[in-house]
Amino acid sequence: MEQKDRLNALEVALKNEAQEREFYLLQAERTNNPLGKAMFKEIANDELEHHQRLQELHKAWKTEGKWPETVPLQVKHTNVKDILQKMVSKTAKLPAGDDDDLKAVRTAIDFEAKGVEFYGSLRDSVKNTLEKKFFDLLVSIENEHYLSLKETEEFLIDPASWYRVKERHTLDGA
Repeated sequence: MEQKDRLNALEVALKNEAQEREFYLLQAERTNNPLGKAMFKEIANDELEHHQRLQELHKAWKTEGKWPETVPLQVKHTNVKDILQKMVSKTAKLPAGDDDDLKAVRTAIDFEAKGVEFYGSLRDSVKNTLEKKFFDLLVSIENEHYLSLKETEEFLIDPASWYRVKERHTLDGA
């Protein structure tokens, strides 16, 4: 992938991260479900950090004309996977999500799946080790968002089954 193409890809990533953050903030504001509210806020915060790192990278790259050595390319790991567990352990019964919550979670799942694919294609198209590591980190975080959202979807669809799986209840006939 040429330098110009990689810079353009960063611009697309910046736009996507900003749009996704706005979506998550709107959903956090809209929902009355405490699980959805906490999850959407956490992912919005993650997307803000991704956007900030990508913006720093983009600015330095444009200035230096190459992948920068000095931009802090660390991105904090997400806590989104813990939100469902924490909410369930705090509350005896979480309020059910509504159709809008489920629709929002499914839209978010689609965003995150596309993010995994997009950052994975960037990672796979570059040779620079720092560049590969950075995009691989973004892939892993977007994938963690995806998996957490899939689990939330399962919870919203059928909380009883979700509890059975998580608590490892079985029907052994005894």
